Amino acid sequence: MSYVCPYAQRAWITRNYKGLQEKIKLVPMNMADKPGWYKEVYPNNQVPSLEHNKRVIGESLDLIKYIDSNFDGPKLTITDDPERQRFAEELLGYSDAFNRAFLDALRSEGAMTTEAVAALDKIDSALLKFDDGPFFLGQLNLVDIAYAPFIEGFQIFFAGMKNCDITQGRVHIQKFIEEMNKIDACTQTKQDPQVLLALTKKKFGI
Repeated sequence: MSYVCPYAQRAWITRNYKGLQEKIKLVPMNMADKPGWYKEVYPNNQVPSLEHNKRVIGESLDLIKYIDSNFDGPKLTITDDPERQRFAEELLGYSDAFNRAFLDALRSEGAMTTEAVAALDKIDSALLKFDDGPFFLGQLNLVDIAYAPFIEGFQIFFAGMKNCDITQGRVHIQKFIEEMNKIDACTQTKQDPQVLLALTKKKFGI
């Protein structure tokens, strides 16, 4: 896995939160120079992936669901509330569009695009739906783990590349980040913001 990849961070947080450090071992990998054996094991040649029970599971959203369903530890999926289940699937399904909106905005001329603002407003409103906790479904779940690496990453990138605070005026997102940063399973996966910013600038040719 790549320690600086937000997709891999999803799986890393899930593993940590469920206490699976001894059962799921991390294999560090340079994204720019993946070893030849990796493509043989996982032809998609992307991270993260997990080899378990003689099969390889990839795609970060599929993988975090798999880890939650197939390993011991605190459950991160709600199974006894149909409304929250539906909302979780809606948000997980939206996550790629959220990420695309922000990547496009980073490439744009201005500080922020209409699409990125709408994406932030949607997420800020989503955090209001259930009031029994600071997370998307109230209590910590896979939706939070899916979004946290990207929200915090984009916060770093927009501050460093656009001089823009994407959380300004969005108190629910601010609270979400604050609460995620109280969870050891999350903070254990954090990397130096300046390193992440430098890698992103290089990727964007800045």
